[in-house]
Amino acid sequence: MIAIRRRVARSLVTTAVLALAVGGCGLGAELDRERNPEQTQPEKKPPSTPPAVSVAPVPERSAPVLTQEAGGCPSSGVRIDTGPVNAAMGLRAMTLTLTNCGERPYELNGYPSITVLDEAGDPFQEVRTVEGTEQVPMAGDAPGPEPLTLEPGETAQAGLVWRMHAEDGVYLRVTSQKGRDTVTVRSRETLDIGPDNVLGTSPWKPLE
Repeated sequence: MIAIRRRVARSLVTTAVLALAVGGCGLGAELDRERNPEQTQPEKKPPSTPPAVSVAPVPERSAPVLTQEAGGCPSSGVRIDTGPVNAAMGLRAMTLTLTNCGERPYELNGYPSITVLDEAGDPFQEVRTVEGTEQVPMAGDAPGPEPLTLEPGETAQAGLVWRMHAEDGVYLRVTSQKGRDTVTVRSRETLDIGPDNVLGTSPWKPLE
């Protein structure tokens, strides 16, 4: 009987020790609350929010300017090109050429119609193209137009004049005469003509 009581007693002691080991943390916290009932639990800080990452907008790219086909003969049967810019005392002059690269005669009678475009392909709104050169200071007079016919392989030329200004024109939108197709060409040299100015034109003449 004595041995049985000792084994029971040891079993009870072991159980109590395990209970204290498992619940020690909870018991310790409970005893602290009993000794200091006004003790408050530390506030839990909310998880920090990472700073927002700003993304720089991607700049829009200008659409490419569609120009006359490089090399060969365009579908219109004529090719338009520009010459170098000649400068003297603020007066600028350029030659515009039109070559009949097709297989049929090409008739001309009058002045080219020109719109000057900047690097982005936008027109200078205040640059006026006029027939003749009288409205351009120091340019003098130009002879009037005469009808001509270009046989395949022949070239005509017209003159462009303007006064020097602050902004450069890069492209020319050219119509050889009313009712004909318009073509955009990149000038061999820039035209310092913008943002407002007058572009005088002389009529088409056979290239001599």
